[in-house]
Amino acid sequence: MSVEPRIVPAGVADAGEILTVQRAAYLTEAQHYSDPFLPPLTETLDEVRTVLAGPTTVLAARLGHRLVGSVRARLDGDTAHIGRLSVAPDQQGQGIGVRLLTAIEEACAGRAARFALFTGADSARTLALYQRYGYRIVAHRPDPNGTPLAVLEKPAVSSAHSDA
Repeated sequence: MSVEPRIVPAGVADAGEILTVQRAAYLTEAQHYSDPFLPPLTETLDEVRTVLAGPTTVLAARLGHRLVGSVRARLDGDTAHIGRLSVAPDQQGQGIGVRLLTAIEEACAGRAARFALFTGADSARTLALYQRYGYRIVAHRPDPNGTPLAVLEKPAVSSAHSDA
């Protein structure tokens, strides 16, 4: 029997759990790219707390009391920049990442004309996931350590067709 996670707004008190899940989730990426200094792995607890206390929208996925994933979005003009989508390794492949992605898009609805995110350019599974949900590669660039990234965007769904 599978229990669906609850997607809830994250607060400063969640910083430690978010950082723990984020680091565990990004370890496989670090191994894939032979780069132990990927930004999600070097982010500090104080930096996570600062993000949680600021204007960035941060959501957490919880199974019972356990935080099993998180995602954040920062609005810049009419673009919502989605980042740090993380799911605990033992919970990956169960749809939690998709639920977090959908929830962060919904949380930014009406405030963003487009969503933007990036992932490793050689992360085939992650790229395929984002592309299944409407994201398209618009550019490539290196991260601060030189790791190749794919930049993806998708237009926000207009609510003009809804029967509000």
